Amino acid sequence: MIKIISLGGSIVAPNSIDVPYLKKLASLVRSYLEADSNRKLVFIVGGGKPAREYQAAYRSIVTDPDDETQDWIGIAATRLNGELLRGIFRDKCHHPVVTDPTSINSFDGSILVAAGWKPGCSSDFDAVLLAEAFHADTVINLSNIDQVYTADPKQDPSARPLYQLRWDEFRTLVGDTWVPGKNLPFDPIAARRAQEDKLKVIVAAGTDLSNLLNILEDRPFLGTTIGPD
Repeated sequence: MIKIISLGGSIVAPNSIDVPYLKKLASLVRSYLEADSNRKLVFIVGGGKPAREYQAAYRSIVTDPDDETQDWIGIAATRLNGELLRGIFRDKCHHPVVTDPTSINSFDGSILVAAGWKPGCSSDFDAVLLAEAFHADTVINLSNIDQVYTADPKQDPSARPLYQLRWDEFRTLVGDTWVPGKNLPFDPIAARRAQEDKLKVIVAAGTDLSNLLNILEDRPFLGTTIGPD
């Protein structure tokens, strides 16, 4: 019983590392796992504000910044966050932080932590590949976005929350192009792969831990479910 959680870096490190949140997350995760010895969780963690700050610094210094370098900078931030998460769950996470989601399909312990892989996509794409590897039908995508909206609610006050979407509808909203550091509910490259896999993705607010528990235990929750056409 493996569940895949894509944990946005904006939750781990919105400005600085959110230690109180990580303590609460650790407590929830331990309680969830201890309730059933068959439960396992795979976390894939993003880069957060440090990734965007380092990428912005690079762009401000060089005259011709390239996307690949920006991706590698972001990947480094995800790996630092991954090591932190693995350290928090060291007793339950026996495997080193995974940096190639195609290299693993089993693990000891009850938690596996993964981080960024290679340029051209975000950690969302890695989450989809991990779902493939572990035959999971759902990715839980936690970020600073509580739901998918018809438009960016920060820029458009008339934006409406969407509770359920087909992949073709979602991809119309976000497009097909990956831009390093762009803040979207789910990376367009990952969305295309998830659609091909007929995968379900749940988009929800990462800081609402009671809601996360509802998702993990298949109870009603607040968020957006994106699913097969």
